[in-house]
Amino acid sequence: MGTTRAFLRRRLRAQACGVAWPSPKSGGAVSRRSSASLLVLTVALLGFSAPVKAQDAGDPAAGKTVFNRCRSCHQVGETARNVIGPELNGIVGAKAGSVSGYKYSDALQTSGAVWDEAALHDFLKKPKAKVPGTKMTFAGLSTDKDIANVIAYLKQYGADGKVAQ
Repeated sequence: MGTTRAFLRRRLRAQACGVAWPSPKSGGAVSRRSSASLLVLTVALLGFSAPVKAQDAGDPAAGKTVFNRCRSCHQVGETARNVIGPELNGIVGAKAGSVSGYKYSDALQTSGAVWDEAALHDFLKKPKAKVPGTKMTFAGLSTDKDIANVIAYLKQYGADGKVAQ
């Protein structure tokens, strides 16, 4: 598969740059129609072989609305404190289980996870699947868009609770 993918990429680059790529059937001649058809096919094949999990940038304003579902257990901002769950200031990029003064489950504390965007995405989608044994009872957010928006909202807050400008 890798060899085919590399071949298709070279072929696509050649066509994008206007370089003719002769067909063995045509004795070296390149028709416009076959060239255009190949370009469409190549783009389609590369599209299907692209990585599936590209993270959406997210909208912090929409994330604030989605975060309202989290507020009964979590807080963010300069006056945030641990409640049922830990405060989430500076959570994006932080080591899991590292908020001072909060008693985490053994499962989360020993997970070794770092809350980068991909790990947060998986945890917010299905917390108990990502970290079996977590104390978090929330079932998870159902859409990737909501998850991306919440992550964008949380990314605004530094460890001090101030919104980065």
